[in-house]
Amino acid sequence: MQAEALASAPADELVRRAAALIFDVDGTLAETEELHRRAFNHAFARQGLGWQWDRAIYKDLLRVTGGKERMRAYHGRLDVAPALSDAEIAELHRIKTAHYAELVETGCCPLRPGVIELLAAAKARGQRLAIATTTSHGNIDALLSQALGANWAAAFDAIVAGDDVRRKKPAPDVYLETLARLKVGAADCVAIEDSANGLISASGAGIPVLITRSMFFRDEDFSAARCVLDDLSELTARPKNEKQPHAQ
Repeated sequence: MQAEALASAPADELVRRAAALIFDVDGTLAETEELHRRAFNHAFARQGLGWQWDRAIYKDLLRVTGGKERMRAYHGRLDVAPALSDAEIAELHRIKTAHYAELVETGCCPLRPGVIELLAAAKARGQRLAIATTTSHGNIDALLSQALGANWAAAFDAIVAGDDVRRKKPAPDVYLETLARLKVGAADCVAIEDSANGLISASGAGIPVLITRSMFFRDEDFSAARCVLDDLSELTARPKNEKQPHAQ
């Protein structure tokens, strides 16, 4: 137990000294990817495609960021002509997103251990909070309105989704846009991610990265991250009566 506490100390220090914490969503805030997989399969069945993504296929496809891009990539692998049109992809994505929201509303996807506590501690320290993700605004709202309440967005100073930028992760665009909205320097922030693509994206924007390992990405190469934890509850607990320094 003592060794685990010592291992988490650098992560705790990194987080406490940051002016802003920038969170990825899928896999980082909650283990959502299995729900996304089920929602994709629901959309495929609704449209009569005959596609079925099992966990092995989906894990491989997660290297492609963005749901629409993932479907295009899969169709390309099938080498079947003609390619799905933009309208067909958009309709599949609409059905998938709606079903994902229905699944989330059942309460089956709570936030990961330590997330709520970290959000509260960051606010108490005067740190700013942001979201930088490849997923859509609709998916973010479905998850966080269920987990944090209808006014969840008020807690965040910037919310940047995949469709807000030209290139999705692993390109740095979503993090560069988040920094621009926060008006803070990259070195003054910490990005909290769960995937190699997220690590590359944040690092490309010059932001130090803390990795919280997730179900689908836990075995990826995170050697470039500043800290790697199994989940955010590993962050060193501070005594309740200890004064928290405000972020500079």
